[in-house]
Amino acid sequence: MQYTEQLAGRALVSATAMFAANFSVWTLYAVLGVSIRDQLNLSATEFGVLLAAPMLSGALLRFPVGLLAERFSAKKIILAQALLLLPILLLLPRVHSYSGHLLAGLWLGISGTAFVSGIRYISPWFDRRRQGTAMGIFGAGNAGAAVTLALAPAIENWLGREMVGPVYGAAMFVAILLFAYWAPEEIPYMRSRRRPDLEFHLRPLSEIRVWRFGLYYYFVFGSFLALLLWLPQYYLDAYGVSTQTAMALTLLFVALSSTVRALGGWFADRYGARAVNWSVFWTCLVCLFFLSYPPTSMTIHGIERDVQIELEVGIELFTLLILVIGIAQGFGRASVYKIVYDNYPRYMGSVGGTVATIGALGGFSLPVMFGIAQDIVGIHSAAFMLLYGVLAVCMLAMYLALQRERALQRLEFARQHNFLHREDTPFG
Repeated sequence: MQYTEQLAGRALVSATAMFAANFSVWTLYAVLGVSIRDQLNLSATEFGVLLAAPMLSGALLRFPVGLLAERFSAKKIILAQALLLLPILLLLPRVHSYSGHLLAGLWLGISGTAFVSGIRYISPWFDRRRQGTAMGIFGAGNAGAAVTLALAPAIENWLGREMVGPVYGAAMFVAILLFAYWAPEEIPYMRSRRRPDLEFHLRPLSEIRVWRFGLYYYFVFGSFLALLLWLPQYYLDAYGVSTQTAMALTLLFVALSSTVRALGGWFADRYGARAVNWSVFWTCLVCLFFLSYPPTSMTIHGIERDVQIELEVGIELFTLLILVIGIAQGFGRASVYKIVYDNYPRYMGSVGGTVATIGALGGFSLPVMFGIAQDIVGIHSAAFMLLYGVLAVCMLAMYLALQRERALQRLEFARQHNFLHREDTPFG
């Protein structure tokens, strides 16, 4: 038993580190995209598409990788996926055109599949009581984005932008060697739990709640991805700060949101994932209401003189609200996957992969919609207006699901009561 506990700890630590390495690659355009935009003179929409390219391929590949992880060794899939990243990281200095950067981004998106295979790798090592905490710790690998926000600009300053890819390639190669050597293989009883038949794993996907869980993850993870990609440019355009300040403030958002994910998993284990999720949605709704408000000037015509009122969310309040949203998103990402495991413990590859795919599609679609909304509406806060609408849909879906569940519980109680009543009568 103690030996298995030690292996479980090694599995969790090594998988989390490998996920962080992959996530740092997946979000590389959050830094490189700013200089690419300036170099190629991209519009807001073109810039949004560029940022979203890695998210698109990462999202679309998550589901098939989840199915593969149900059939084959998740550890080997993680290693194969990481090895596929090395060529494009080394070739990145040779990419100069907009279309070339889009294709490179799609290739880099392979790194986004590490979450699905990693979840499948760690989940068999822990019992139900500790799943939320374990998956929360693993999910803290999102902090790989913070590594990129801190490291990539430093590499750009010291060695030039063309060296960012090769340096990341060398670091990924080291991570591959360490994971291959230190991460434990599945022990026999875990391998025996695999179900190779495809129909078994696809069966739950006909249930509406799987897609509802995906909708929740679309907000808590998809908007997190979109914001970490969009925030540097938002700080530059809306507040005129330096690139270093914009990266530092985004780094603070990403680091805080990622590290609290482990705490969110513990809360989901202790207080219930649904309660955590509902609290997360309300917190974000309040913050997004204020972030959506554009700078406004009003003139009040008084009796003796006019009163000029200026309403604007300053950078201090903006950063505070963004950090609160980041913390809430971290809790939400952990609680959603706790809900998934509670309902589908034997389908973490297929159902977990589906939910992860929908969430990552948020990382693809939201930056594009941010750019389109900004180009059409013409104000910076249009992105947060859009997020407010997405969150409203999520909350409505959760509310209706809760109402339906309570109605079914009342109906079941009534049936049981009537059945017992009939038994108690002489003619029952």
